Amino acid sequence: MPGDSIVTMAGREFIEDVRHSGTGGREQNLAIQVESPRMSNQTLRLYRTESGCILEHEEKCYPVEDDTWDRLMARDDLEKHLLGRVREARALDKGVSELGILAPIGAQEVWAAGVTYYRSRDARMEESKSAGGGDFYDRVYTAERPELFFKGTASRVVGHGEKVGIRSDAKWSVPEPELALLISPTGKILGYTIGNDMSSRDIEGENPLYLPQAKVYNRSCALGPGIVISSEFPSPSTEIRLEILRRGEQVFSGSTPLSAMKRDLPTLVEYLYRENIFPNGAFLLTGTGIVPPDSFTLAHGDEIRISISGVGTLVNVVG
Repeated sequence: MPGDSIVTMAGREFIEDVRHSGTGGREQNLAIQVESPRMSNQTLRLYRTESGCILEHEEKCYPVEDDTWDRLMARDDLEKHLLGRVREARALDKGVSELGILAPIGAQEVWAAGVTYYRSRDARMEESKSAGGGDFYDRVYTAERPELFFKGTASRVVGHGEKVGIRSDAKWSVPEPELALLISPTGKILGYTIGNDMSSRDIEGENPLYLPQAKVYNRSCALGPGIVISSEFPSPSTEIRLEILRRGEQVFSGSTPLSAMKRDLPTLVEYLYRENIFPNGAFLLTGTGIVPPDSFTLAHGDEIRISISGVGTLVNVVG
């Protein structure tokens, strides 16, 4: 069902209705309007690796020589530029997994949008109710201006296969699987990847003003594995899936389509770039529609697997 989030907990599957009825009981129109073709092996994927910048196209890998990561991120014509490099380069005899994948970030900042899905609004209201902040999240969900907050820089970000962190002073920690946009210095959306916005829900719930402490700490963000470089937005039917394994056993899984997102991607980017400059570009996490139940918290050793159809799978262990 469009707009629904499917969750499995301890082997039991159920559906959470994340559609929202606004003023007058009318269902809100879903925000993302731009259709894009189904992803195929012709998709351009850019990776930052121990061997430098690597482009994957039609199941072959090509080195992107004489270009730094940050110079590439600053190009509005990145897709056209990389297609030209494919025609000039010779394919490697190795796959990208053999080249040492790193987090796909250089001097870019990472920002995040909050309460863009009804499920997130519901969870935030519940966790902050005792602190008197529950109404804030309902109001920001329906407001014209979105919630945007700083998430981190490269020093706080890990890549595919690396360890994410949970705060030692938090008792309730969860991953937040999100579509992450790559944006040029001029505000153009260049592509997208997978993001994990690690969160300390008990700290944020104690007082909404504690959000920076709940969200910004060492290894609190994961990005990757690579970036899909495309001028097309993902289809609204694109599915985000979260699976958490503990000692090899699944303890939580859930999924949601992008169509459940209330806000559209260009509007989020436009608000982020208002009265702000990003000389090296930026990443924007676009919010989560998958929230584990209140009884769940991450533990050291848990494996977090986030998949977005057409993009890939980001895997990290809590450590």
